[in-house]
Amino acid sequence: MPRDVKIPGPDHPITVEATSSHVVVRVGDRVVADTTRPLVLTEAAYPPVHYIPIKDVDPGMIRRSDTRTYCPYKGEASYYSVVTPEGEVGDAIWAYEEPYDAVGEIKGHVAFYPDRVRLTVEPS
Repeated sequence: MPRDVKIPGPDHPITVEATSSHVVVRVGDRVVADTTRPLVLTEAAYPPVHYIPIKDVDPGMIRRSDTRTYCPYKGEASYYSVVTPEGEVGDAIWAYEEPYDAVGEIKGHVAFYPDRVRLTVEPS
């Protein structure tokens, strides 16, 4: 079945901007991600989201889940859980592995749910 695909515009703007802010993501005392190369995606009235290069995420702390969601502006999202010796934080990370052209810059990046991890941003 074909999916509804929408293009960002004045009624639903989306911007993706590179920044040199220092972003660190932790679960408990453990650092899951650390980057000075995040992208900030701003979509309509939603809070801005920091997308972190997957290369700046500790691969030993994440595990792909079976969860998938769909956004008509960005495409299909895949999810990851954060795994630590203390436990698992389910579906704490999402990624658009094949994003639509309008947000193509986020390919190779992941985002974290701020209510499931501790995300700190220090301006550059």
